[in-house]
Amino acid sequence: MISVNNLPPVFSIITVTRNAGKVLECTILSVLNQSYPMIEYIIVDGNSSDNTKEIIEQYASGLASRVSEPDAGLYDAMNKGLRMATGDYVWFLNAGDVLPHSNTVKDLAAVAVQNGMPDILYGETDLIDINGKIIAARRLKAPRHLTWKSFRMGMLVCHQAFAVKRDIAPEYNLQYRFSSDFDWCIRCMKKAKTIVNSRICPVNYLYEGLTTANRKASLKERYRIMCRYYGTFVTVILHGWFAVRFYWAKGTGKIV
Repeated sequence: MISVNNLPPVFSIITVTRNAGKVLECTILSVLNQSYPMIEYIIVDGNSSDNTKEIIEQYASGLASRVSEPDAGLYDAMNKGLRMATGDYVWFLNAGDVLPHSNTVKDLAAVAVQNGMPDILYGETDLIDINGKIIAARRLKAPRHLTWKSFRMGMLVCHQAFAVKRDIAPEYNLQYRFSSDFDWCIRCMKKAKTIVNSRICPVNYLYEGLTTANRKASLKERYRIMCRYYGTFVTVILHGWFAVRFYWAKGTGKIV
């Protein structure tokens, strides 16, 4: 497998964590057990007070970079990871999330090479519980064709199923505490010339749910972000549809 530069693409996989000792090891092992060798694995820890640091040190030999220090929140830590990355693609995998099988990165790399190293690769997402058991496929399905305008209908692609060329990936906007990933994905897509659906499921996402307070805060931020990119009128109309979609899914017992 070679890229257009006659070298296989390097994936910088970044795990941001804080006090996640109960779920971090499974994430690390899912990356270190990959059959594809061109992986730069980076862990950014927010100065954890549980056993997270010990787990990171246990697997230090398999890591390209690691840091454990106080930060200004999740997205500040993600920005640190972006600055540390040197690969062709950056890909965030949070503590508790796992790569589904040992050939996941190999499969995604093959898609990248076959499509001339696109700016963005994306795919589907399965939701798992804390024991790694699949609960369901993510309710919002990845569209066949994705553009920055697609997110008018919500975050159709999970952030962890979204690999972006490092040279077009901006830093996260720290004015958003809960939804900067939504804003980041839109900005990445606006800069991208080529966006490819990998047609694979590159991530099993740990579904823990949000507290009511955080859910409300996140939705408020997303509303502001959508108004910024898509206009207030369109955003208001679409939120009426979102409400209908939400309560329909809730009524049918689907994960919302």
